[in-house]
Amino acid sequence: QVQLVESGGGLVQAGGSLRLSCAASGRTFSRSTMGWFRQAPGKEREFVAGISWSGGSTYYADSVKGRFTISRDNAKNTVYLQMNSLKPEDTAVYHCAAARTYGSPRVEADFGSWGQGTQVTVSS
Repeated sequence: QVQLVESGGGLVQAGGSLRLSCAASGRTFSRSTMGWFRQAPGKEREFVAGISWSGGSTYYADSVKGRFTISRDNAKNTVYLQMNSLKPEDTAVYHCAAARTYGSPRVEADFGSWGQGTQVTVSS
């Protein structure tokens, strides 16, 4: 089991940037595919980005491709989400999660450990 704690959220104007961090504890982190999800008020949680255990493979939702970058540092047990060119529609609570499957999972059911989330608010 992996324990996850997100940080780095906040209030930013449209067009600005934020970098989210997800600190992990647990022996399986470095062998786990990791993902970021987000949930806006009144909406279902949706996949944002994922990264393989080695960091060699990344994949994104179409809505953030070209603006967001996921990365990881296994030596620091941390996953990052660099968010650029932010839009008001990016406003949500962002959660990191550790996958319990291999490949490129995108659905919640494929992730077994979740952080409590960090709020990102983008003003217009």
